[in-house]
Amino acid sequence: MIIPDRKLVVMEKGSVIGVLPVAVGAAGSPSPAGTFTITSRLTSPTYYHAGVVIAPGKDNPLGPRWVGLNKQGYGIHGTNVPNSVGKAASHGCIRLRNRDIVQFFTLVNVGDSVEIHGERDEQIAQIFGADASARTAIAQAQPTASTGVGGGQ
Repeated sequence: MIIPDRKLVVMEKGSVIGVLPVAVGAAGSPSPAGTFTITSRLTSPTYYHAGVVIAPGKDNPLGPRWVGLNKQGYGIHGTNVPNSVGKAASHGCIRLRNRDIVQFFTLVNVGDSVEIHGERDEQIAQIFGADASARTAIAQAQPTASTGVGGGQ
């Protein structure tokens, strides 16, 4: 499935606190739909894929941050191909521009929920309006004392 909206919405207690453009899974490697849990947060991640290891840095496909989901190999991360944002271009992960993943990283914690919507529903229609078709990732951030707000590539 292709995700037309290509946006990540960060919500806290039902209110939108941020909207960020994303790249989503390509037709041959779509992003999974469903509700997931954030299981890890990594700064300066190392990229591992089919015998390839890329150290942290400007050539790393994961960018400066990795937010892992409870679906093995899937996560939300930065990119070394910023012009892919806004397109269906990943191996299934949700990609953000590097500056956006750094911001997003500060808003979420392990245990927070992430919903990836395959079709427009009432919640998505309220956020983006009824006209656009949708497949959107929504991170439900849990308030914490420190923040106060909430392998594919």
